[in-house]
Amino acid sequence: MANAYTPPVQTLIDELGRLPGIGPKSAQRIAFHLLKVPTDDANRLAHAIRDAKDKVRFCERCFNVAESELCSFCSDDRRDSSIICVVEESRDIVSVERTGEFNGRYHVLLGAMSPLEGIGPEQLKIRELLNRLGPEEVQEVIVCTNPNTEGEVTAMYLARMLKPLGLKVTRLASGLPVGGDLEYADELTLGRALEGRRSID
Repeated sequence: MANAYTPPVQTLIDELGRLPGIGPKSAQRIAFHLLKVPTDDANRLAHAIRDAKDKVRFCERCFNVAESELCSFCSDDRRDSSIICVVEESRDIVSVERTGEFNGRYHVLLGAMSPLEGIGPEQLKIRELLNRLGPEEVQEVIVCTNPNTEGEVTAMYLARMLKPLGLKVTRLASGLPVGGDLEYADELTLGRALEGRRSID
């Protein structure tokens, strides 16, 4: 059966379909939207993607997105380096920052443990977190992983690794729905969860 689309259109749909959360139908809609918009608009999007790929890197200390060796949080001396908030992805930092309740530093794991997908501790930035604890004189680690199965498994693993080191290890308190993502939590819910964080047993 002949392909319904010309090769450039099909390639565009296929590439869009590889993005997270974009299914075949959404990829099709986005592709045809891009074909309809003025060339300047499409070029602006292409330039923004190229620019981000060229200029953005991971912070050498916490693995947040950055334009230089250190991200804005790691290079800010006013932040409390004795407390580290561990998150799964850089986008989670934005959610925590919106609460106005946290003034420490961050550490981005770049994912969560998922045995079914073959993601174990070795694939995450856990070793790098452990290497930061002594030099930065960290006293508390807030485990701020998502309240879903992968996030809980990751939190329990981190707690087992960190507790023997004599650190205070806390987890976000109630207020976040199980199975939800930090990215979609409102400021009030996340703020209350930060205020009422608890130790991991």
